[in-house]
Amino acid sequence: MNKVIFKHHYRSLLFLAFATAFAWMLSACKKDVTEGAPVITSVRNYAAAPADTLVNGITTGQWVVLIGHNLKDAVQISFNGIPATINSVMFSDTSAAVLVPAVIPFPSVSAEDLNTIRYVTRQGATTFTFDIVAPPPSITSISNENANEGDSVYIYGLNLFFINELTFAGTPVTSYATAGDGTSVGFVLPALTQSGPVVVTTKSGMASTPFNVNDNTTGVLCNFDEINTFNWGTGIDNSSANFPGNRGNYAVLSNGILPAGDGTWWDWQRSINTNDVQWVPADSLGLSLDDYALKFEISVPNTWTGTSIYVIKGYSFDYMARYEPWQGTNGAISSFATKGWRTVTIPLSLFRSNDGKGSAAASLTALLGTTGTGAINIQTKNFSASPSASGLRAAIDNIRVVKIK
Repeated sequence: MNKVIFKHHYRSLLFLAFATAFAWMLSACKKDVTEGAPVITSVRNYAAAPADTLVNGITTGQWVVLIGHNLKDAVQISFNGIPATINSVMFSDTSAAVLVPAVIPFPSVSAEDLNTIRYVTRQGATTFTFDIVAPPPSITSISNENANEGDSVYIYGLNLFFINELTFAGTPVTSYATAGDGTSVGFVLPALTQSGPVVVTTKSGMASTPFNVNDNTTGVLCNFDEINTFNWGTGIDNSSANFPGNRGNYAVLSNGILPAGDGTWWDWQRSINTNDVQWVPADSLGLSLDDYALKFEISVPNTWTGTSIYVIKGYSFDYMARYEPWQGTNGAISSFATKGWRTVTIPLSLFRSNDGKGSAAASLTALLGTTGTGAINIQTKNFSASPSASGLRAAIDNIRVVKIK
């Protein structure tokens, strides 16, 4: 009897062992199929249907969806050899939504990386050949929009390579140096004869500023010379020894190390206050806040940390814009100085409530009133709970509000 029971038990164990082995082999086969090397079959536009169509080419800064197999668990995706930022939430086994890097240095991309998408997972890698083209250039800022002949000027933006033509205020610039990643182009400013936009033409297209450079009249609210609406607050100077590269008169903001929370802007040299001026034409007050920006040139010869320059309208502190170039991202702080003069651009959408850290105004009218007029007030304060790390000595000129879109 025991012998029969033993045989029966033995056969059961043997059957269980075979079943377990078989199940393991099936699982392994399935794993091999579902977790093999990645495969890309096509690229789609990243948009809601019906706009999520297949595309034949992509460009920098574009969201796309890669279609294929075994695409989950990606550890690197690169376009023309440049890694993209990976967000695992945007991946599945058959698709991956990816933002093409905004900056690709096309002139230095190797022949083997050109027009390739490289996809790497823990299980393998694949290279997919696909057209990746350089888009038209864009201009985001200019180091000094009112520079003098012989000054060094830099144009910042994207895709500023393969340049065919560059003009500054209508004057051709024939000698320049471009950054390898296409984010800037620098040159020595030639003699100018007029105002006008900055225009960069490349093999991929053209970019032009919506505003003029070398322009001392358009949108100018105070330049302390022929347009002088200055009222009180600080001293006016024109010394090229104190602030080299100036264009006539300028205002000087100056203070020593400020105690915590010191906002006595009415002290000598702590503010620039003008008479009432027209910030934005009355017939343009229906446009977006983003369409206009406050601009001025500034020169800071010595290191500056801690003191904030802020701008308000008509002594109203409902909205202010803070200029703190020493304030980095994630709370990092570093000293700041300029080499000569540079242009500061503050979109009107950056005028915010709550000491400049709250919400933007709902409209130009909410910010500027129904007439768009009021004084320009540029003042200084230490917003910190500690003494400022340094004092401030800065020259400011050519205060203006111009259309930037």
